[in-house]
Amino acid sequence: MAKNDTNLNVSRESTSLRQLVEDRLRSAIGSGMFKPGQRLIERELCEQTGVGRTSIREALRQLEAEGLVTTIPHRGPVVSTISADEAAQLYELRALLEAYAGRECARRRDPAIIARLRKQFEIMGKVAGQEDRSDLLAAKTEFYAALLEGCGNVFVERFLKMLLNRVTVLRMTSMTQANRIGRSLKEIEAILTAIEKGDEDGAGQACVTHIQNAATIALAALRSDAT
Repeated sequence: MAKNDTNLNVSRESTSLRQLVEDRLRSAIGSGMFKPGQRLIERELCEQTGVGRTSIREALRQLEAEGLVTTIPHRGPVVSTISADEAAQLYELRALLEAYAGRECARRRDPAIIARLRKQFEIMGKVAGQEDRSDLLAAKTEFYAALLEGCGNVFVERFLKMLLNRVTVLRMTSMTQANRIGRSLKEIEAILTAIEKGDEDGAGQACVTHIQNAATIALAALRSDAT
């Protein structure tokens, strides 16, 4: 068993046990701890998380609804794989929705949201040099959480969360490419600066540019793996 498996452990005292289990498994998939195509064996997951099979099954059902897990007949649940074509479609939809979120966030200019965005951007800058990308991914995830909340549209927030969950593994892939992190931080800073200035068009375009650049790298990696 891998040493970092203990990070999945969940306290039984929580009143939202299922949600915590979902979050742990979702993070494990997003970080690459569970690889695309890997079987998710209930007994092993129970041992790793310290919870019962009912909680594991409920969490797996939710992750399957999000597209992160696929149940294969006679094999059981596995981490979902994604084709280059499917990924391209996800990135296109993400660009449309995120551009809207960026514009609305800039229009609303909520001081609390801007403070959260600035804080997470600063954290990204501090952890960008770490070999382990988990802290960077966590800060980026929180940045997007603030962006989605700041747009003030619960439906856009809901759909974008689903898309971000689906492309988390691809985001990790793009961040491991040479020189990508530095460029990514500049792109995110452009989003933040436009929002702080109330530049709606600038924020929307900065979001699109960031997604298109990340998509180019992630799709190239997927197509390379397929050849």
